[in-house]
Amino acid sequence: MATLRVFRWSEGSAERFDDFEVTAGPETTVLDALVETQRSRDSTLAFRYACRVGMCGSCAMVVNGRERWACRTRLAALDTGTVTVRPLYHLPLIRDLVVDMAPFHARMAAVGGALRPATTAPDYAIVSRDSRERREIDDAIECIGCAMCVSACTMVAHADGFPGPAALNRAFTLQLDHRDAAKDERWMALLGEDALARCHGQGNCTEVYPMDIAPTTSILRLRRMATRRLFGR
Repeated sequence: MATLRVFRWSEGSAERFDDFEVTAGPETTVLDALVETQRSRDSTLAFRYACRVGMCGSCAMVVNGRERWACRTRLAALDTGTVTVRPLYHLPLIRDLVVDMAPFHARMAAVGGALRPATTAPDYAIVSRDSRERREIDDAIECIGCAMCVSACTMVAHADGFPGPAALNRAFTLQLDHRDAAKDERWMALLGEDALARCHGQGNCTEVYPMDIAPTTSILRLRRMATRRLFGR
């Protein structure tokens, strides 16, 4: 058995933590424990999940002080009798462990996070996995938008206009995509005082990424690209 200490909040009530005793087998995940708690102990407990196999990122939360996917985090691996679970930081709370992802998507939109096809791009434009262009961005395109990097980023907490690691990582992939026609507009946003210049390079975002993605590296590469652009090299 293990103790699951869960953050609780709903509109009109004060924040608190509730403790639940849960079954803790060798393969029991934090998500398993939350589902057990909701089904057998407290049906009002709110949290988000979908695929349960580390593909969607919906179950991202802060477990024992670190951003993790609940479905990929085994209780046994935490090696502690009490597991504390709280929602992601820097996003508005909806209820309990559920946060509002709208600001996350707004940050993506602020740097032109969607591909705008060039008129010259074929309708079926595909970038070969073996091409140099694809290899340049191969790791960075694996982001699934779970927002753990935003939760871990201290600059997001202090600068409302800062796009955050996920948005800058996405911008990096698009600036190297020959099919995209919005590069100039995107540079206008990236070169503003609240974008690339705001990142302090602490690397908290890269530390919590579960898929070997390194937003810090993407941001550094964007800065080098920006320097070449500004100085005409």
